[in-house]
Amino acid sequence: MREKLLGIDIDTITFDEAIEEAYELIKQDKVSQVVTINPEIIEEAGSNKLLREAIKSAELVIPDGVGIQIALKINGVNTERIPGIDFAKKLLEVSAQMKFKVAIVGAKEEVINAAVDNLKQEIRNLNIAYWHNGYFSNDNEIYDNIKSWNPDIILVAMGSPKQELFIYNAKKILNKGLMIGIGGSLDVWSGNIKRAPKIFQITGTEWLYRTITQPERFKRIFPTLPLFLIKAITYKFLK
Repeated sequence: MREKLLGIDIDTITFDEAIEEAYELIKQDKVSQVVTINPEIIEEAGSNKLLREAIKSAELVIPDGVGIQIALKINGVNTERIPGIDFAKKLLEVSAQMKFKVAIVGAKEEVINAAVDNLKQEIRNLNIAYWHNGYFSNDNEIYDNIKSWNPDIILVAMGSPKQELFIYNAKKILNKGLMIGIGGSLDVWSGNIKRAPKIFQITGTEWLYRTITQPERFKRIFPTLPLFLIKAITYKFLK
């Protein structure tokens, strides 16, 4: 089921349902996009027409940030939060079981190399057929490389909105593949950044942990999150 929040349609489904939907999209043998939506992406979409179009055309838009979960609840919708990093990791496990091919694009060279090594060690039979860092000037070259490997799942870790737009454009070029924007997941999988303790994960406050341990993120979170929630409250009475 999809619910509209500040003009953005969001799939209000469970984690398991999202995995099942993703699996069905892979089997359709076409290019599909998953957006792991959070308040920052919605705020950016307010002034970025291309990003709005990318989100609108995405086959699956899952509520990643706890701010999205709270905003939906304010508007009378209860939904499960689906952390993008956990969603992507589960799909990698499914890929290993189903013998799917995976491609990963993003992060610095040393980060993606370490992440790929760690993932291959952790997930038995995982086939990461192609990977490339996120620092390139010719998108078409990367699209051609991905196309030649014909992967079933493509993870893109470039940060928003760059990753969403890279995927949006790829949908017009590639033959198949479920494409997912995964933000800073490679930093965690590489061991470069430690993920928040379980208590922060369970309570949906990983953003708070990252802000405490990475103070430079403060300007990115505030005032975006408070303003977003104010807009969500206003939206409730205007819709």
